[in-house]
Formats: sequence, C-alpha cells, structure tokens
Amino acid sequence: MTAKEAESVISVKNLRKAYGDGSETPTVALDKVSFDVPRGQFLAIMGPSGSGKSTLLHLLGLLDEPTSGSYRFNGKNVTSYTSDELADLRNREIGFVFQAFNLLPRTSVIDNVKLPLYYSKIPEHEWDDRAREAVESVGLAHRMHHGQSELSGGERQRVAIARALVTDPEVIFADEPTGNLDSKSGKTVMAIMQHLNEEHGKTIVLITHETSTADHAERIIRLMDGEMESDTRVHSRLSADDEFVK
Repeated sequence: MTAKEAESVISVKNLRKAYGDGSETPTVALDKVSFDVPRGQFLAIMGPSGSGKSTLLHLLGLLDEPTSGSYRFNGKNVTSYTSDELADLRNREIGFVFQAFNLLPRTSVIDNVKLPLYYSKIPEHEWDDRAREAVESVGLAHRMHHGQSELSGGERQRVAIARALVTDPEVIFADEPTGNLDSKSGKTVMAIMQHLNEEHGKTIVLITHETSTADHAERIIRLMDGEMESDTRVHSRLSADDEFVK
C-alpha cells in the first residue's frame, strides 16, 4: 500500500463492473476507474445517464462487488471483509442519502432517523440523544415528531441526511440528493452537505448530473461510457451560507 493510499479513506484501482452470465458478451458498466479520495474531501461524480455514476456509487458504498480491480476503504482491501463485517462497516462508517429519500411511511421524523441505530453496536441508551442531535443539525427540531406525510420534499431529504448522520459515519454517499427538489430546497440541502464537510470534516461523495450541485464540491470526477473522462479541482466553490446552518 502506498503512502497516498494510506492517507485516503477511499482508494480504487482499475475498477471494473460487467454484467452477464458468461453465455453472452458482457455489458461493461464501469471500466479502468482509478482514484483516491483523501479523508475530509468533498467529491462530486458527474456524468450523463448511463455513464456509470450509480454503478460506481454502489461499489464505493459496498452495496455491490466489482468484477475486477481493487478497492481499499480506510486502507483495507474490502475483499478481506466477511459479509457480516461489510454490513457492520456500512452501518458504522458509511451514511447514504438517496434521491427518493427512502423514509418509512407513517413513522415520525425522529423514529426514521433512529432506524440505523437498531442495527448498530451503539448502546440503546444513546439512541434518543443521537437522533435528536441529528435532527437538530439539519434544522428540523420543530418537526421532530411529525410524520413524513407532513413534510415537504426538502424537509424529507433533510431527514434522510439526519438519518445518514446518526451513527457519525466517516463517509456520506449522496445519490442525486437534489434531484426531486425545487431549487430553493436543493440549495438548502447542499448548504447542509457543505457545512458537514467544512465544519465537521465529513468525507462526502456526491453523485449528480447538475453542475450547480457539483459546484459545492472541491473536486469533480466526470464519467463517460463507464470510464473516467476528467478529474478536476474546483477553485471557486459555491458558498454554503444558509439561514438555518449554524
């Protein structure tokens, strides 16, 4: 392992993902993808539909396995983990935010946020405090006991972010988090993301096709037809200023 890999929370080399049962020519969704993500970086991954963005997110989030190539998370090759260890790693070190929110219906905000704790090793007596702190961190203390049907789309996404934060993960993976939101709600969600990165040191990997969303990141990787097209630094990030962000 190189010194650069040791400093990185994510390190992938020649990552490839192909689909097919061997009886036909495989469909290659991702190929020859290599990059490192230093701890605390805000990375945006962009590309048109079918470019491999979601496939890459599933691999990085340990939701799927590559066909070939290597992936080190916190310096350890993910193939060395058992399935139980991978599940624990996803719960403890990774938070997910999806475009569709994925909240439980007929369930309060705080109980939705508390859900990952049921599968964690965090003592039960800490759950309520952790959930409340996570909800407050996204500016929804006044909605704590409301059901999701009473929330706007932007508020639902903020609940999803709080749920991703409740176990205090190292990395947050966000898949098109502003895709279902109006522009004002989208800006609020991105302000939260940038605040988590800049003030709390969270490593964030954001999947988006929107330039205005990606401009909150400090680095942008562009995919095209399953391969890396470019890897650039953002020299003038958008401001994370928002009235509720403390």
